[in-house]
Amino acid sequence: MKNLITCIVLLCTVAIFAQSKPYQISGTIISETDNTPLESATVYLERAKDSTLVTYTITDENGQFKLEGKSSWKKFRINVSFIGSKTYTKLINYQNTPINLQTIKLADANLLDEVLIKSRSPITIKKDTLEFNVSSFKTKKDANVEDLLKELPGVEVDENGKITVNGKEVSKILVNGKPFFGDDPTITTRSLTKDIIEKIQITDTKTKSQAFTGEESTGDDKTINLTISKENNKGVFGRISAGGGTDKRWEGAGMFNYFNNDRRISVLAGGNNINSLGFSFGEIEKMFGGGNASYQMGPGGQVSYSIGGRSFGGGQGITTSKNTGFNYADKIGKKIDISTDYFYSNSNSDDKSSKERENILPDERYFTRSESTSSNQSENHKANLEFEINIDTTLYISIQPSIGYSTNKREYDEYENSSDDNSVLTNESTTESFVESTAKSFENEFSITKKFGNKGSFLKFELNNEFRSNTSDDFLNSQTEIYGNTPETITRDQYTDGKNDNNSFDTELTYRIPIIGKEFYIDLQHEYSRDKNENIKSTYDFNDTAQDFTDFNTDLSTNYEYLNKTSDQGIRLNYRKDKIYFNLRGSHVYRVLENKDVLRPELDLKRNFNTFSASSRFRYQFSSKKSFGFRYSLRSRVPQLSQLQPFTDISNPLNIRIGNPNLVPSNEHSINMNFNSFDFQKGSGFYSYLWSGLTNNQVIAKTTIDENFLRSTTYANVNGTYQLGIGSGFNKSIKIDSVKTIKLRLGLNVNTNKNINFNNEVKYASKNTTITPNMSLTFEWKDLFEIRPNYRLSFANNTFDIDQFNDTKFVTHWLGIETTTTIPKQLEWNNNITYTYNPNIADGFQKSAWFWNSTVSYSIMKDKGMISLKAYDLLNQNTNARRVTNENYIEDSQSTVLQQYFMIGFSYKFNTLGKAGEVRKGRRFRRF
Repeated sequence: MKNLITCIVLLCTVAIFAQSKPYQISGTIISETDNTPLESATVYLERAKDSTLVTYTITDENGQFKLEGKSSWKKFRINVSFIGSKTYTKLINYQNTPINLQTIKLADANLLDEVLIKSRSPITIKKDTLEFNVSSFKTKKDANVEDLLKELPGVEVDENGKITVNGKEVSKILVNGKPFFGDDPTITTRSLTKDIIEKIQITDTKTKSQAFTGEESTGDDKTINLTISKENNKGVFGRISAGGGTDKRWEGAGMFNYFNNDRRISVLAGGNNINSLGFSFGEIEKMFGGGNASYQMGPGGQVSYSIGGRSFGGGQGITTSKNTGFNYADKIGKKIDISTDYFYSNSNSDDKSSKERENILPDERYFTRSESTSSNQSENHKANLEFEINIDTTLYISIQPSIGYSTNKREYDEYENSSDDNSVLTNESTTESFVESTAKSFENEFSITKKFGNKGSFLKFELNNEFRSNTSDDFLNSQTEIYGNTPETITRDQYTDGKNDNNSFDTELTYRIPIIGKEFYIDLQHEYSRDKNENIKSTYDFNDTAQDFTDFNTDLSTNYEYLNKTSDQGIRLNYRKDKIYFNLRGSHVYRVLENKDVLRPELDLKRNFNTFSASSRFRYQFSSKKSFGFRYSLRSRVPQLSQLQPFTDISNPLNIRIGNPNLVPSNEHSINMNFNSFDFQKGSGFYSYLWSGLTNNQVIAKTTIDENFLRSTTYANVNGTYQLGIGSGFNKSIKIDSVKTIKLRLGLNVNTNKNINFNNEVKYASKNTTITPNMSLTFEWKDLFEIRPNYRLSFANNTFDIDQFNDTKFVTHWLGIETTTTIPKQLEWNNNITYTYNPNIADGFQKSAWFWNSTVSYSIMKDKGMISLKAYDLLNQNTNARRVTNENYIEDSQSTVLQQYFMIGFSYKFNTLGKAGEVRKGRRFRRF
């Protein structure tokens, strides 16, 4: 294995022979009309022979550009494009001497030119939108949208399909401006193929109402819109795939799409028993159900590490899933856009896990061990509908109802025991439970917006309501043995009939008043929300005489009605001019919490809170390549009902909980700063961020543990907790010549959290710090070979301010290597190798593992069909051993994971859409 990896790495570092020579072309772009510099004009270089893209850049604030690199070609075509201007084109015969084109003037384009000529510009900047021309970016054959996104500058996609653009997360993906199967981006990115997409547009995420009024985005996340040109937007396309393998492993997926301009119909279905989402259609990485190691920071600063085991259906076990979906989008007349989708999923998960925990007390330590098995079956139905109604250019209405229905069955068995540091058993318990539950939901988002005048004034009303109803039947059989000086046996044979109804709505009214032109605005806002929760849990003990569950158990039953009402009156100042945007908001918040307990009237509770909230945002756009952002917020968070209500919860005999009615709201201050810079010509990008949070009166759990290690938990307010995170990332693309490229990515993340805790009435502070550097390298030899090694290292340090607790340190290593070989032309061989080493795992748990997936695929039927053979966990070492540590315990765990299998698969795609890149001109086509 080591020799194989050595050979792969050597391939990446072999000296590359090339006849390429450097080139350099520069100039300045100005407007012919007024001789002003044109910032963000796209300048791109093509090979004159076949229009192959060589390189590209955008002009700076002075209209200047420089194209440089290496190439064995000498005859080029330089193109300059800018929104609203005619495209400039010039043939260049390069003779190894830098060329300065001096000043290039772009003339205004007329409407006819814009209709007849279609730009080939690889990238276009339109105000706050970054637009990529798909045909300019090369990918492997049979690539999907996710593969394409990985090739775009500044865009990163992790192993779970999470997308970031210059460090900012993508929260929404649209197709021709409309949603595609709800809010899960991976369904879109992993099921649609590159060949149907014309352009990719990246913008700040806005609501439809914000886009209508021209408001600034209120968040830092991004939206991606995939566009299919109108002339290519008629026809059908889709894919089908199926596979079968050893150990009875199987998978299958299919998608059919009918597009006719504004009308769009899509149907998909899939299923497998390899922990996959079911819509990957045979792509190499997506079809695997596990393999990549993971690291995460949990609540309260806890650190966890896992080896293998892709997250699905709870993150562990083996899941068999079946999914179907339907999507319809259309335009009714000229004023109404409609989009609807329905999704059904069915899953069965089985898992067996074990845990060992070292619990830390001020004066001693004790140990708990558990073994459990679980089986979970679920069915889910979800339907969404969206209406967009443009009454006229000043009045917009949006209606978005959604309904859901789900059922779940869960069987669970567990054995747990506790012992002191001398291995003396102090308590033990066995639990068997079976739960059936049903959930129904309905929610609707409604907004109506009216614009006034031409300076940006508007009135907007929003109403969101939600209703959720859950019912459950819970059968429990448990026995708890408590040893020591006061031994006790607690036996339970019970049935619980549960019902939980939640009915909520919130409204918001915003009126914008222009103060100075279109630069300075004041927003007057009023928000009101009401959340009502009814919870009934009736527990019955088994009666031996009646042989039925007839004895009502008051101590384990609940029946209450909880009401949370909030009124928020605020004012927001907005300033926007040229490269600066700033806002400042302040509001008074009045909140009422009320609880009526039918079983225990003495626990009725009503609390009123008056708080203040504030937020501010600043953004400065240095240029089209660089930006800086700052955000501050102050908000008040009220305690949960379970933390306030003085009800003693004894549902778990080993962990009793009781609320504290004297809790007060916590105040959370947070600051976020970020800087982004990307140089398209140099292929380099850099981003950095800093976030921090300080909380006063934070609500924390206050736990007391007796001599038998039985836990009793209440809640308290504390001051002095904070969180701090700093991170940065750098990527650089180095073009060796026209066919060989190296891409380098470096990253560093530092997180530290200070927490205030209680342990047996002892108050102490803990600080958790993690430092995670990472790097990856990609070497690409066009149409032949690609290798992508990556390495991540994590240092975790936990310190305490009392002598009774020992400071702890952990170091974990991750190494990954991915390779793709595409020779001969129709053959593709992919490998994904991961090595994880965690020396801190306790004895009996696997400390390290090699995880190797390999797939060979062969294209047939003129690239419409593909046969694949894949090996999952080739070395048969997959595991998900995990260590979690925080201020109170150190826990090692391990559970069921998918084991080695081999699978043969076949996929077929069809497409009758218009040929991408062709534009109709009269009765003829003009190809670029």
